[in-house]
Amino acid sequence: MPETIATPHRHPHRNPRRLRRSLAALALSLCVPGSLVLAQPQASMVSVKVETANMRQGPGTGTAVLWQLHRGYPLQVVDRRNTWIKVRDFEGDEGWVSRRLTGRTAHHVVKVPTANLRGGPGTGHRIVGKAEYGELLRTLERRGDWVHVRRADQQKGWIARRLLWGW
Repeated sequence: MPETIATPHRHPHRNPRRLRRSLAALALSLCVPGSLVLAQPQASMVSVKVETANMRQGPGTGTAVLWQLHRGYPLQVVDRRNTWIKVRDFEGDEGWVSRRLTGRTAHHVVKVPTANLRGGPGTGHRIVGKAEYGELLRTLERRGDWVHVRRADQQKGWIARRLLWGW
């Protein structure tokens, strides 16, 4: 029997598919000696669809603004409350954003000090530019472990997915 089993902290009984995944993960963990199963649902992503959006301390315009997010900024949805969504950014910071200010346009953020922008999806392709930590990139295509992106200056290239955070 495993030492630790992590279960979803959100009400799995409200979503039959999530409950089935959790039960399947539990069953698997009981069959594999010493296994640790993290039965968490895959989080959904959104991006800011307006020029700027306020990230707030709580769900509502009466709560403090923590910071502003710019168009395209990707966010991981961690909770929902009426017309508000609780989100997490690439650095793990959390806050609330009005759902109507978000959309489904895929973007990534560079999560390493410097990432090579390449002419094709692989290290065999020449470096055509560099992207810096925190830089916002529009996602054009995903191919295996590589993401085709466009920078704010319109330069396009491929970056290894492990160097990015987002969709």
